[in-house]
Amino acid sequence: MSNLTRVTQFILRGFSDAPELRFVVILFFFFVYIFCLLGNFSIIMAVTRDSRLHYPMYFFLKNLSFLDMCYTSVTIPKALATSFTGSGIISYFECVTQLYIFITLAATESFLLTAMAYDRCLAILRPLLSGIIMNQRLCCELLVMAWLSGAIYSVFHTVNTFSLPFCGPNVVEHFFCDIPPVMRLSCTDYHHNEQVGFAVSSCIIMSSFALTLISYVFIISTIVQIPSVDGRWKAFSTCSSHLTTVLLFYGTGSFMYLRSASQYSPAQGRLASIFYSIFTPALNPVIYCLRNKDMKIALQKLYCPKEH
Repeated sequence: MSNLTRVTQFILRGFSDAPELRFVVILFFFFVYIFCLLGNFSIIMAVTRDSRLHYPMYFFLKNLSFLDMCYTSVTIPKALATSFTGSGIISYFECVTQLYIFITLAATESFLLTAMAYDRCLAILRPLLSGIIMNQRLCCELLVMAWLSGAIYSVFHTVNTFSLPFCGPNVVEHFFCDIPPVMRLSCTDYHHNEQVGFAVSSCIIMSSFALTLISYVFIISTIVQIPSVDGRWKAFSTCSSHLTTVLLFYGTGSFMYLRSASQYSPAQGRLASIFYSIFTPALNPVIYCLRNKDMKIALQKLYCPKEH
């Protein structure tokens, strides 16, 4: 190993390997990125300005929108620049930083979705006490805990990934620095690091997912006991947007991270990452506003104040 040259930079492949699709891909993801930023920023402004939305559910939604804006901004601008210039060179330090920030935001979103599930669970099971239990202090504590946990969790994965030696090749078969494609470039056996990372992820992220599922078990068991159909539908509609986001986030993310790095497929990996790191954050504003009457009114007041 002492005679091998250490990698000082990596090369990102970008969104597509087909040069003839370059400009189509650039335009498509540029508009998706702008739509994501505008949609999530609109939710933040609407919740902040409308006093009727100053409730725990919308407090978490506002922070989820902020997370999604950061989430996409970590990967898309660099990937667009790579596709536009044809040069995906990224320094070793930039690659480490990008992976750390991305994993921090992804893990924080996972923990925040769990906090939102807990809030919905209280609202359905204990509607009269939910406002007292889920007060502003507890909401802020859950938010801070989600960010701190995500940052600490990301430290482990970043160290676990970049403690491996990289001597070449240095082409990352992805549009950003992610764990599986980066690990594959190690010039030594990475399976031990991969197994340790998988074990930690299973204990932490899957535990967060399990708590979310348990919350929905209680929610659904309570909803089915509501005598009227309208009552059941109204209760479920308050959770349907969050449940959709959870399924999209974990469904596409598990496809990427619950497989061995040796089984990583560049095409499938990029496709899965596009869904959970780009499309899901971009669709969240649509998911949460499509059937939420209060959010629709708040957005109308934001953009059409004269009508209100």
